[in-house]
Amino acid sequence: MTYVVTEACIRCKYMDCVEVCPVDCFYEGENMLVIHPDECIDCGVCEPECPAEAIKPDTEPSLEKWLGVNAEYAKQWPNITQKGEPPADAKEMDGQSDKFEKYFSPKPGSGS
Repeated sequence: MTYVVTEACIRCKYMDCVEVCPVDCFYEGENMLVIHPDECIDCGVCEPECPAEAIKPDTEPSLEKWLGVNAEYAKQWPNITQKGEPPADAKEMDGQSDKFEKYFSPKPGSGS
């Protein structure tokens, strides 16, 4: 099992999860984070820290797409180990649907 970051993170990117991860398995894109599935130790401490409830165990149904997104972009984006500032419109974007199709950016973030 591993944890995955889902669509709920897009343009919310709160980053509370980054500070509690004991193995630094988060990677930063321009407008979301992902978890490297081979680095995650399945401890689960990140899941309750996410205000957008964007982190889920991969055992939940219908997360295959997100496991693929996390695996692909964790190889391309820089590692992030320190919490940064969320986007100015994070609260406005929290809870919106269809964010992948509308807002996902494959561009890397700055990392830490």
